[in-house]
This record gives sequence, structure tokens and C-alpha cells, in this order.
Amino acid sequence: MRLPRTAHTAHPWRIHTLASDFRIEDVWALPTPGGPDDLPRLVRQMTSGEERFSGATQALFALRWKIGKLLGWDGPDSGLGARVRTVRDRLPADLRDAPRGPDLRAVPLTSVYLTDNEWVSELANRTVHTLMHIGWVPSEDGGHRGQMTVLVKPNGLFGKLYMAAIRPLRHHVVDPALVRKIGREWRA
Repeated sequence: MRLPRTAHTAHPWRIHTLASDFRIEDVWALPTPGGPDDLPRLVRQMTSGEERFSGATQALFALRWKIGKLLGWDGPDSGLGARVRTVRDRLPADLRDAPRGPDLRAVPLTSVYLTDNEWVSELANRTVHTLMHIGWVPSEDGGHRGQMTVLVKPNGLFGKLYMAAIRPLRHHVVDPALVRKIGREWRA
């Protein structure tokens, strides 16, 4: 379920001070009911496999990667350490020196940091520098659950137009499919 931005901003996340130049694209409640210490389980789930989407979502991802390859959006000169500096360069010593968490396999997201209630990974290309923030939050039923926030810094006018163009697809197809997939795998 999509949540208001305040579902992210109301928490005292470390990411707030590290990425104040990024804007919140959207916030999603993840169907991952658990206890207060279950964030590591969610991180393992999200990073352990190379599972792909199916149907329309898989077709959209395949189309995006083909267009990106054709137009040079995703080359090594457009990513982290080339076009943009990694957010890891902004980390205070306690986060920089701690285990950063695993990278995702199914999509090119690189882990930035991991705490007991936050995990951040990032991706950069010619269109945008994106952060995926997974928080572990108290739930309405007295337990806990995951919460996914996507923070973005579009690359110029083209990046802003690109993000605006894909927003309906993300909100109505891709992100809901991702949330359902996370929930199915959590229950398995």
C-alpha cells in the first residue's frame, strides 16, 4: 500500500541528514509482519536471489534495460563513482566502518549502509541517482513491518522528464508488483 511522504519523514532515519538533496518519490508499506529484529531477514530475502518479475512488470523492466543499453543510459561512465559520487562518501565513521549490507542481484542497486532498522541501497545512471530506503517500523497491530521509500535526484531536465513519464507505470504496475512479490516471498 502506498503511504504519504510523512510515513517516512516522521521517523528519525539517518538517511535524512545524508540525503537532504534527494526528494521522496514515494513510500510503500511492505506486507512483512514481524518482530522488532526482523530487518536482517527482509534484507536477506531481497538480496539473496535473482528472481525476476513476470508478466507486464518483467516486460517493462526488459524494455527499460534495452532502451538504456541502446541510448547509453546505464554505462560505466554514467553510474556511481563516475557521473555521481556514492552516498557512502557522505557517511559518518560509525556507518562507514560498519558492515554496509549486501548488494541486490536482480537489479543494479549497491548497498550503502545497514543498521538495526534501516537499509539503504543506491543506483545511478544517466537519468537519475536513486536511493532505496528500507525501514523497519512499528505496525498498527503492535508488531513491525518493512517500509520502502524511494528517494531520487533526477539528472537535469531530461531526468526530471523521464521520472515524470515513468511515474504512472511505477505507481500502478511496477511498485505494486514489487510489494506483492516481497509479501509472497515473506510468507513463503
